[in-house]
Amino acid sequence: MTTPTAQSPALGTDVPATMRASVLKRQGEMAMETLDVPTLEADQVLVQVAAVGVCGSDVHYYEHGRIGDYVVDHPLILGHELSGRIAAVGSAVDPARIGQRVAVEPQRPCRKCVQCKAGRYNLCPDIEFYATPPIDGAFAEYVTIQSDFAYDIPDSVSDEAAALIEPLSVGLWACERAGIRPGSRVLIAGAGPIGIIAAQAARAFGATEIYISDIAEDRLAFALDHGATHALNARTDSVEGLDVDAFIDASGAPQAVRSGIKAVAPAGRVILVGLGADDVELPVSFIQNREIWVSGVFRYTNTWPLAIQLIADGKVNLDILVTGKFALADSEKALNAGKQPGQLKAVVYPGR
Repeated sequence: MTTPTAQSPALGTDVPATMRASVLKRQGEMAMETLDVPTLEADQVLVQVAAVGVCGSDVHYYEHGRIGDYVVDHPLILGHELSGRIAAVGSAVDPARIGQRVAVEPQRPCRKCVQCKAGRYNLCPDIEFYATPPIDGAFAEYVTIQSDFAYDIPDSVSDEAAALIEPLSVGLWACERAGIRPGSRVLIAGAGPIGIIAAQAARAFGATEIYISDIAEDRLAFALDHGATHALNARTDSVEGLDVDAFIDASGAPQAVRSGIKAVAPAGRVILVGLGADDVELPVSFIQNREIWVSGVFRYTNTWPLAIQLIADGKVNLDILVTGKFALADSEKALNAGKQPGQLKAVVYPGR
């Protein structure tokens, strides 16, 4: 991350002393700044950032200045979906890594707590995550990360697809927790980027019927071309009674959550991914009588290797999600791109 507790000499190519970064100064205000290139700890690599996807959380911090208990009370660099190339390494990292193209898992667990030792490092109470106050993100020319969280990518995987492994990881984690397997039937609410990614992930896991619901016909049509087998307009088509094996909510809409639960077969699973209201009324008797298993999703663990393989094998296509490309100085435009019709995913290029 950008605030190391210990430093060690960097090994690598000539790296400048300063870099450009797009900084959220306060709610609704972005500014370009020149900052020091972050220093390396012994187990870290310095990544020259190639591409950064814009996430809904980035937009939320920009528009509202906070998400729940996380408040932007100091300048913050946004962006946590990223790829790049290793420019330098810490003293404990093999110098052979320099020059490798990588996809970055943008988090740093403590590796010592009960949750980390149980393999649930996404639930580490002391985890640091890019672009979550006070940790800076990747709207910058360089970032640091522990070496084992920078994953080599083959030449066949684009910079954009490598950056979007982060949201793909959310979809893979949701499908894993949903128990998707060959022959599964699944309903997904929301045909935005996460919903479409979840549909592709479900297909890769072997699901044979993938229903997706939304109120936007253009997004439903896109989803049918890229993962879903059935499209339902949430305004006119009821999902209740579908008796699917799993329901994944990627909308955050309370009504979609309630309806989706009633689409689940006995002993089925409900996975809540979308960020919406803090409190939602649920059909508790329906859940009890059918022994439906309900779980949230908080990021992911150990998903990058599978994601890279699925992309390389052509089982998941992330490049089709990119609908806007922006230079670093235009990151504010990127944060507002989602308001335009037909936009799915904006990508920022710090090298431009």
